Amino acid sequence: MRKLFTLASMMMLAITLGVSACGSTVFDAAKNISVTVREDGSGTKSAFMEIIGLKGKADPANVILQSSTAGILAEVKSNKTAIAYESLGYVTGDVKKLKVDGVEATADNVKNGTYKISRPLSVVYKESTLTNDINKAFFDFLQSSDAQKIIKDEGYVSIVDNASAYKTNGALSGTINVFGSTSLQPLMKELQKKFKDLQPNITLNIGGTGSSQGYSDAKDGIVEFGMISEVFDSNKAPDCVSHIVCKDGIAVIVHKDNPLENITMSQLKDIYDAESNTTTKWNDLIK
Repeated sequence: MRKLFTLASMMMLAITLGVSACGSTVFDAAKNISVTVREDGSGTKSAFMEIIGLKGKADPANVILQSSTAGILAEVKSNKTAIAYESLGYVTGDVKKLKVDGVEATADNVKNGTYKISRPLSVVYKESTLTNDINKAFFDFLQSSDAQKIIKDEGYVSIVDNASAYKTNGALSGTINVFGSTSLQPLMKELQKKFKDLQPNITLNIGGTGSSQGYSDAKDGIVEFGMISEVFDSNKAPDCVSHIVCKDGIAVIVHKDNPLENITMSQLKDIYDAESNTTTKWNDLIK
């Protein structure tokens, strides 16, 4: 009897202190939603805002601005009231993915078209770039079955069917620079490892700060391939063309303690719309 009383007392104390039985702080739905965004020029932001119907619109007041995918994930992991969007292939188990209109953000649902917040991840280049055998070797690799396996294994969506195995040319040596979108970088670094195995005498440099750099560096001839994470806009890189490496969903993410499971496109639009923005507290969504 004494043990039961002690257990009950401990549970009451936990509730009083706002701590759940599993040891994590109870989520306070009365708090304001911490709207978290990528910087202007980010392909992820451009694609997300266009898909939810806010292309070119300003951010709501007091948003939390992060300039990289890593920054977005760190913010949501540490901030219980945050909501953000990020490349599906880069989202880790440290945060929680929401369903959108009842559909889970998965590679299969991106490919079958049921998950609507998705975009292409591409490389931008000048057509003359492929006249160089070294650059052409890398371009061919991106379409090979070797690359498609890595794309699928990393959680992205392959769009190349019946791909052939890559054919190594050991006579090639040189350097290829691939800069731009931070959303494409994690996948490109995995592809880099395999390409190095197949073409050990070709150095592949990966880096960049966003899609805007991918466009400008490709346009200006600073890199052989620029990375972008949005539908290719030829106005941003005249005289360039693009190749879709794969498709990627954009996941809507919140803190793991957030009890919300599903959000609608309409609710997302209101949260991120500077003009309407009537959904400002978590209890507007968590009923």
